[in-house]
Amino acid sequence: MSISDQKKYTQPEKDELYDLLSNHRRRYVIHFCKQADEPLTLSDLAERVAAREQDKSVAELTSAERKRVYTSLQQTHLDRLADAGMIEFDGDEVELTENATELDVYLDVVPEGSIPWGVYYLGLSFLSAVVLGGVWIGFVPTETVPELGWAAIVLAAFLVSSVAQVVQNRQYRLGDLDEPL
Repeated sequence: MSISDQKKYTQPEKDELYDLLSNHRRRYVIHFCKQADEPLTLSDLAERVAAREQDKSVAELTSAERKRVYTSLQQTHLDRLADAGMIEFDGDEVELTENATELDVYLDVVPEGSIPWGVYYLGLSFLSAVVLGGVWIGFVPTETVPELGWAAIVLAAFLVSSVAQVVQNRQYRLGDLDEPL
């Protein structure tokens, strides 16, 4: 292949990435490839995706379920991911590229029943302002905890919250979860 025939990688636009991730099968491909230590065969990947879709084990899948996913991945989804530069697909083996790491920012997961971190920090800021305002006007006693101590408590609350957010975000990345989204 000549140099002029080679396709130069250009980073997809945000809308293209959202479109790319809008299909659950493409998200499953990314998830299972992230979990794998080596390239996956198309057959193995199709089985894993089909098992996830059908909520069955790979052994329980019918050949029709396997074939339906295999065909869909081969004819549509893997080409889309490869064209976007997220995977390398040679016809039988599938592997993530370094470009796939740029998808992490679009795949943040907010666990069900939890509040978004932005709302949490807004509440923590409001509470901190009330406490420090109370210290400033003399409403909050400073005999047991000095003024600088209250400021240190507020700072510690933000530090602990930030560390908790970083740990949680790392736990909920696609590919790090047991089950894909």
